[in-house]
Amino acid sequence: MDRIVKLMEFIAADPKDFFSRHALAMEFVKAGKEEDAIQLLDNIISENPEYIGSYLHLGKLLEKSGEVEEALNVYSRGIEEAGKLNDNHARGELQTAIDLMD
Repeated sequence: MDRIVKLMEFIAADPKDFFSRHALAMEFVKAGKEEDAIQLLDNIISENPEYIGSYLHLGKLLEKSGEVEEALNVYSRGIEEAGKLNDNHARGELQTAIDLMD
């Protein structure tokens, strides 16, 4: 079965399944539906700011689409949230993303 369809079924059964929603966003990227992925990742962060993994992916997609200031904002918010959770690994990845911005 198509991964997108299967993930959408999981999400229909549990709309707060952030893991499946994040996975769906990654499948959207693979399918060339980057705007759908951006929207979904943004919604995940809005609803669950502690879902740290989505910040890096959202920031990268925003950078790729030319929205550099918004990407910087997303990375910075992610660093703040990762700090609250004492997630030094995520903080480091997000800081590296900022450091590597053009």
